[in-house]
Amino acid sequence: MRQLTLIITAFLALLATAQTHYEGTIAVGGKAGASLSRVNFNPSVEQTMLPGMTAGVMFRYVEEKNFGLIAELNLTQRGWKENFEESDYRYSHRFSYLELPIMTHIFFGNQRVKGFFNLGPELNVMLGNGINSNFSYEEADGLDYFIDDTRHIEQMTMKVNNRFDYGICGGAGMEINLNPKHSLLLEGRFYYGLTDVFPNHKTDIFSSSNSMSITVTLGYFYRLK
Repeated sequence: MRQLTLIITAFLALLATAQTHYEGTIAVGGKAGASLSRVNFNPSVEQTMLPGMTAGVMFRYVEEKNFGLIAELNLTQRGWKENFEESDYRYSHRFSYLELPIMTHIFFGNQRVKGFFNLGPELNVMLGNGINSNFSYEEADGLDYFIDDTRHIEQMTMKVNNRFDYGICGGAGMEINLNPKHSLLLEGRFYYGLTDVFPNHKTDIFSSSNSMSITVTLGYFYRLK
């Protein structure tokens, strides 16, 4: 009798587990937003955050109740903007990247509103770069402003050394389910690059020049499954 009771109890436990099993979902979507970025030079360079844009497509696979994976393919602008304080000089160097983040997706909430965290590695390929300046930056060492200043100016004329970048990204946000198929999400994300953009040999001026950026995006998901 005791063995029969144990068998029935085990069966009921398995039945309860089966009834509460989370049904996996697959969703695709798109996103767009704004970015703020800088380059971490060592020695440091006087700069401010450079505004830019980001946009791309998303794929999400969720298997567990509060856990899933997200992969994206985005076009993102990064770079830096020189800080000349009250001077009229302007200089910025902008990089355009094709980025592929693959992140762990952790979420919580109810069927209507969810909060989430994303974290994972990111691969980047630089598609192009351009300089915006209102002075002849290639001849900056001959201008009075730079002669009297102790700032570094070598970065203004440096050529990009590494068009491939990888790093770590993490973000947090909120998702609103409009109905079982459609949802909107708002996310803030931070990226820290682990690769130097410019040469970093012992004979070079800068020992490091890695990218850092913050993005805020509005996205849309359509549930396929």
